[in-house]
Amino acid sequence: MVLELAAYAGLFFSALIAATILPMQSEAILVGLLLTGEHSVAALLLTASVGNTLGGAVNWLLGRGIERFKDRRWFPVKSAQLEKAQAWYRRYGKWSLLFSWLPIGGDALTVVAGVLREPLPTFLLLVFIGKAARYAVLAWVTLHWV
Repeated sequence: MVLELAAYAGLFFSALIAATILPMQSEAILVGLLLTGEHSVAALLLTASVGNTLGGAVNWLLGRGIERFKDRRWFPVKSAQLEKAQAWYRRYGKWSLLFSWLPIGGDALTVVAGVLREPLPTFLLLVFIGKAARYAVLAWVTLHWV
């Protein structure tokens, strides 16, 4: 029971951290747990999806307050880059959050959604759908092709 809880907790926190601006991989942990055959596939998918969505929410929160620092020398993004990302998000809108799972640009989408004040309920729903779909495809490939 303790090992079962540790497996889910490890997956949850790796998925949460992987969705933030910090480098981390949750896919390998999910695949490893799936291959053991000792855990519920649905529970693993839900755990990873919720953790990854909450990690995206951390980025959304960062976005809500980050713009006030854009003129500081240490700010990691140039003003022109931030404006370009905002223009892209305005063009494609909230539906782009379905692609927040992408390894390149996905985290930026969640930060920009915060900067542009995307309502949290809409943000959470769209990010969850995108991230859950990605984990479901990964699980299907793992269980049927590996």
